Amino acid sequence: MKKILYLLSFCTALFFSAVAQAVPDPTNWQYEVRKKADGEYELVFKVELTDGWHIFSQNPGDDFLIPTSFEFAKNNDVKLIGKVEERGKLKKERMDGIDNEVNYYEGKVEFIQVVRAKPGTRISGEHEYQVCNDRMCLPPKKKNFEFVLKN
Repeated sequence: MKKILYLLSFCTALFFSAVAQAVPDPTNWQYEVRKKADGEYELVFKVELTDGWHIFSQNPGDDFLIPTSFEFAKNNDVKLIGKVEERGKLKKERMDGIDNEVNYYEGKVEFIQVVRAKPGTRISGEHEYQVCNDRMCLPPKKKNFEFVLKN
């Protein structure tokens, strides 16, 4: 009996994994550099989500959830100013199965990192995120990014 339950559990997990991978990524990411002042720039990560999907905040509200995160490659010519800021309409609500209030965005949101560097500097790294709808969450996804600062 244990073997049958084990096999059934494994097949169910395999099925849901295959279904999640068959769903196309409901995000559209664009990357932009905005000059603030001489030597100071905003690195803008813009994401637009397909209707019905949401992306978690950098502080999603529960340890079980995957936060949106940004990792910048080490570059001695770049100084990060503060932390990545979120600009969008933050939603906070309770969700079934999660103990705490959940922080997420729907539609459009921008994640912005201010940096100090010289024009021509290349800034790269990786960001990770997870998107969900009312029925499922897709596996976390990582994307590489690169910005080139122009004068």
